[in-house]
Amino acid sequence: MTETEVGAVRVRAARTRDVTAMVELMEPLVARRILRGMDLVELYGAVPEFLVAVDREDRVIGYGAVHVMWEQLGEVRTLGVSEGWLGRGVGHRLLEALEHRAGELGLDQLFCLTFEVDFFERHGFEAVGEDERLVAADVYAELLRSHDEGVAEFLDLARVKPNTLGNTRMLKRLRP
Repeated sequence: MTETEVGAVRVRAARTRDVTAMVELMEPLVARRILRGMDLVELYGAVPEFLVAVDREDRVIGYGAVHVMWEQLGEVRTLGVSEGWLGRGVGHRLLEALEHRAGELGLDQLFCLTFEVDFFERHGFEAVGEDERLVAADVYAELLRSHDEGVAEFLDLARVKPNTLGNTRMLKRLRP
């Protein structure tokens, strides 16, 4: 991924040394149950999926990941911005960069599970009905084999519902 600079904020691929700063920014959102907490081992393993927004001093001020779920399907995960940078376009820049990355990976659709419905709607995501099947039956059967909580959330499995109350499942088609 090439680095992009807009104003005082740059979006780049995450590095292992960014994880500590990402955790510090995530903690208040996890405490408020806006984000699902991740163990450090999980975060380090997911570093290649993450992009970070950094200020001029290369301090992490935002983060987000795109996770491949299936051949043409991915998920925007763990998108967050430092409270001091909210409302300044950092989340928009990160999401646009994540969508670009998804396109580079060959994904046609992006899923998210979010409380920030308006934000994602402004980026072309649409809410998905509770009973709406989002993939073909054969793909659904394969996805059921996954141990990934994000896949379970995508499939709207009963076992994750207690942890996702109030969240909205959303989907965006990147290519017609």
